Amino acid sequence: MITIGENIHIISKSVREALEKKDENFIKNLIKFQQNLDCIDLNVGPAKGKLDKVFEWLIPLAGDKNISLDSTNSQAIIEGFNMIKNSENCFINSTSKDENRLEILSDLALKKNCNLIALAMSKETGIPKTSDGRLEIVFEIYEKCMEKGIEENKIFFDPLILPVKADQSQAIEAISSIRMIKESFENVKTVIGLSNISNGVPNEFRSLVNRVFYVLAYGAGLDAVILDAKDSELLRIIKMLESNSPSSVVDNLYVQLADTIKNFGEIEEIEYDRSNYDLQNIMKTAYILTNKNIYSDSFTQV
Repeated sequence: MITIGENIHIISKSVREALEKKDENFIKNLIKFQQNLDCIDLNVGPAKGKLDKVFEWLIPLAGDKNISLDSTNSQAIIEGFNMIKNSENCFINSTSKDENRLEILSDLALKKNCNLIALAMSKETGIPKTSDGRLEIVFEIYEKCMEKGIEENKIFFDPLILPVKADQSQAIEAISSIRMIKESFENVKTVIGLSNISNGVPNEFRSLVNRVFYVLAYGAGLDAVILDAKDSELLRIIKMLESNSPSSVVDNLYVQLADTIKNFGEIEEIEYDRSNYDLQNIMKTAYILTNKNIYSDSFTQV
């Protein structure tokens, strides 16, 4: 599993202020605690106004760490990659099916031999509600990338995760999309922005929702995840699943959930100790994310 840190993101007020003021110590501290991840995402939004040319200042602070350049400004991404000496394991984040952006960023991915994150959406359709609709867009992007000569294993498709609180039916559609992409292509990869699933969920439950959704996505064949590097338990779960080394009843349940998704099983058939509070909450979360129970902010109390 490729882990990509999400913690340098202008949606955070403190991060935006640090980028605008070029607060080197603040940004270096954010980079430091993401050092154990495979890659760090640098999200600078439109990279205009006070953040014009911010990649020129930001990229050197990452040292030799693999980075993901995340901006709605294609030219900023191009200029950023021109500063990177070894871009093979870096990411362009991201293109959609939109012709102009796909043309520009697929050319850049080929030139720099880097990874390209491609979103299953377009301006015309937005984010399709079904996994079939997402897969249709994925095929169109794939064909364009193949015409350019981009290697399959450099393409990371993002099925796009919508908040479970906004539309819980979309969680299982995203899981299905991951599975369908992995079944449809031999070598392409999948990636998700994990924290999106818990946007709007009460803070005390966000980590739980993120962790359980990750386990389900892992079972569907996920290859990479953009995550909160501060969630040490999530990082432990990622390593535990990859090494298949459960050490507790909680770990055993996570393994069962991942295996159930992988083998097209039904989570209702999973056996667990129903008197264990932690196991109860994990399963309640899994039922919500697979659209079997109705979400509410107090779902763990139901």
